[in-house]
Amino acid sequence: MPLGMSEQRREHSVAQQFLFVLAGRLSIELDGALHELGAQTGLEIPRGVSHQVMNDSDGGAGFPVVSQPPSHGDRS
Repeated sequence: MPLGMSEQRREHSVAQQFLFVLAGRLSIELDGALHELGAQTGLEIPRGVSHQVMNDSDGGAGFPVVSQPPSHGDRS
């Protein structure tokens, strides 16, 4: 994720997710609490919980997101 970018705030009614930062740093707002993740750290995002991923660091960030079940079409 490029510097200064963010996803839209969302929640998934069915899928739970796990986000793992490979490189860089991310901020994740999860149900009102802000989590700062550095490289080689992760965070579980339970289903039904509002969240937003932001890169307000000083560089880019790389991270995979694993969704179970797949989150395609499961956003509100």
